[in-house]
Amino acid sequence: MIDGHMHLEYGELNKEYVLQFVDEAVKKKLTRIQILDHTHRFKEFEPIYAKLKEEPLQKEWLENKKMKFKDTLDDYDRLIREVKEMDLPIDVSFGLEVCYVPEYEDYIRNVLKKYHYDFIVGAIHSIDGKLYDMTFSKEILWDKYDVNDIYKRYYELVFSLVKSDIFTQLAHPDTIKMFNYYPDYDLVPTYHKLADLLVEHHVKAENNTGCYYRYNHKDIGLCDELLKILKEHGVEMITASDAHQPSHVGTNIIDIYEKTM
Repeated sequence: MIDGHMHLEYGELNKEYVLQFVDEAVKKKLTRIQILDHTHRFKEFEPIYAKLKEEPLQKEWLENKKMKFKDTLDDYDRLIREVKEMDLPIDVSFGLEVCYVPEYEDYIRNVLKKYHYDFIVGAIHSIDGKLYDMTFSKEILWDKYDVNDIYKRYYELVFSLVKSDIFTQLAHPDTIKMFNYYPDYDLVPTYHKLADLLVEHHVKAENNTGCYYRYNHKDIGLCDELLKILKEHGVEMITASDAHQPSHVGTNIIDIYEKTM
């Protein structure tokens, strides 16, 4: 079994912390894990968050220097080299989860071309400068804008992300549902378009359990309709926990693995 998305976010960039993820993966009988971190950890990516900083609550969140923009990609690169020299009991690969911001597409591409990662995950976490997945998101986004418009813009951004050809993997494709806001239009045509683009651009889609165990959403991973459509189109998929601490590695992967793969 594979867990294709887990974060070092709450720990240091050292081998000892990585081995906690490896040990938990072995306990959960996983055969492969993909370790990454958000771009908001790394100093090189701070410019792409400029628009988010225009909103006071988001600015405060991003100015937590214990968590944000505290390390460099060279620091991460050194860790990757050290871990890859070790004899580990399972396959471990490394990448990044990049917050895709269309205005900074060229900037992102230029930063990434200086490094070699096993995979690059693209993620949409904000709608034109407003985060949709934070405790304060209801105040700054969901209560201020039309839900239909938010969904339409979210999937426009996802389509642009896939078409950029920067990424090998799409993070949590339908995580916009996490707080149980839904549009009143049919998402099926959107799902078919997404599936076509993922196949055309050779991007994997995650079946990610994070919304289920981290935010108590009813879906254990992708909604049934989207999962069905992705499979119909032959989209390559990967199971993922979105673990942000070692104990969460592999959470609910066994529940979705067979129907995903």
